[in-house]
Amino acid sequence: MSGEGTVTAPDGSGRQVKLITADDVVAYLKAHPDFFEKHAELAAEVTPRAQGPGVIDMQQAILKRLRTEIDKLKTERTEIIANSKQNQIVQSRIQAAVISIIQAATFEKMIHVVTHELPELLDVDFITLAIEANADAPKRAPVRGVYVLAPGAIDAAIGPEKQARLRSHIIGEDAFFGDTSRFVKSDVLMRLRVSSGSPDGVMCFGARDPEAFGPDMSTELLFFLAKVLENTIRAWLDLPE
Repeated sequence: MSGEGTVTAPDGSGRQVKLITADDVVAYLKAHPDFFEKHAELAAEVTPRAQGPGVIDMQQAILKRLRTEIDKLKTERTEIIANSKQNQIVQSRIQAAVISIIQAATFEKMIHVVTHELPELLDVDFITLAIEANADAPKRAPVRGVYVLAPGAIDAAIGPEKQARLRSHIIGEDAFFGDTSRFVKSDVLMRLRVSSGSPDGVMCFGARDPEAFGPDMSTELLFFLAKVLENTIRAWLDLPE
């Protein structure tokens, strides 16, 4: 015998079980608003057609949400493809820069390649080199694009034991960019540790665009380029590691 709101369990046990009402279903769906997202296959079977003030077509709501998710996935895919293509372009440029450095016939030619040819290869406005020296050393080396820094200048600019500094929306520093510093609006300084027996140097990238470089920029490829330059300089000058 069944009581009000209950039925006899079909398992033959004779126990009474509570009937699930429409209110129970509504309460459950309110408590689990992502139910149809997790069970999208039910959308084709649940086809409420009642239309009227305040009544929502459940299928249409689910389909709209699914379309939104699909559009989001398409956008993410487009961004991934665009980033992948851009990464390929950057890698190709770095590879061309590395080849130019190691193919230079003389040390002087290599310096010229870095300071005069790499900017075009890497699509950067300015690239310079700087090295620390004695306090009474001249402010500029005999080679154009190479500067002499006071002792401790690199640590002061980059930070002790740090390998790089990336900045956006800045004013370029004369010590690293010389006469072109007034055009530099964003920059990257990559520390060069050529030899344990020589002072540190720095490879400087400068851009007119204030957002060309910034703290969130990936630096793996620039680190690779700096390492190639370190080893090439060390080989030319026959310095110990």
